[in-house]
Amino acid sequence: MNRIDVLKKNYQRLCEYSWDRNVAGAQRVWLAVYEKEDERKLRLRLGLFEEATLHTGHKWVAVDLTDDFANWMCGPENISFAESYFESPELLDEAALFDMKQVIVSRIRSILSTLADPENTVLALYGVASLFGFLKISELLPLIEADVKGRLLVFFPGVYEQNNYRLLDARDGWNYHAVPISTSDVEVRPS
Repeated sequence: MNRIDVLKKNYQRLCEYSWDRNVAGAQRVWLAVYEKEDERKLRLRLGLFEEATLHTGHKWVAVDLTDDFANWMCGPENISFAESYFESPELLDEAALFDMKQVIVSRIRSILSTLADPENTVLALYGVASLFGFLKISELLPLIEADVKGRLLVFFPGVYEQNNYRLLDARDGWNYHAVPISTSDVEVRPS
């Protein structure tokens, strides 16, 4: 069984457990951690995770974050900024990145608020690696976790070791109380 199949199996096993409605927001977040080299394989097989979700009686909504930076940068309100940025990349300062983060948070919150059955839905975020260098996932998740009523599944190309997550295995990790789902063939249990 390849790593993506094991990840899907571990995800489905976790999804089959009864969902405790009284857990903290961070515990409603599931991080599916996989090798960064498997990003394209995962995207090709994303439908397996939807199928696993539906099989367990839950609903599925997937959100691709791949183009969010480009969409923000080239949006009508930022077009002059984008032109300046391409000439001088150092213009992408903390204020601009804060604005981008707020746009992404608003987009995710909007999707969460329109779910037909929010307590029974998995909102899956993928394409988070495209935000690397612009937005830290460790900053994004705390801003949306309180809005999650069901579960938030984040496909995370990186490493989970000793309660620390590292996106793309490229920098110091952060400790987060999400439920990790790995490509190891071990039993996963919710907290």
